[in-house]
Amino acid sequence: MPKNVTIFTTNTCGYCQMVKKYLGAKGVVYEEVNLDIYPERQAEAINLSGAMTVPVTVVTQHDDSRDVIVGYNLARLAPAVA
Repeated sequence: MPKNVTIFTTNTCGYCQMVKKYLGAKGVVYEEVNLDIYPERQAEAINLSGAMTVPVTVVTQHDDSRDVIVGYNLARLAPAVA
């Protein structure tokens, strides 16, 4: 299991809900940063991902390496949280 998972989301993002549902089903604990509530953190999400879209999922491993996954991309998300 990863050391830390953070998801940048918005209220109207369907893919955000899908990522949260997937992680919940896998028993992965995560921090959600809702950009509608915390718009000041939008620059952080853009800097991490290079994208102006959500969800942005940041998976930090125990060796402090990070996977940054944009969108609902199970091909990248599944192995990152395994």
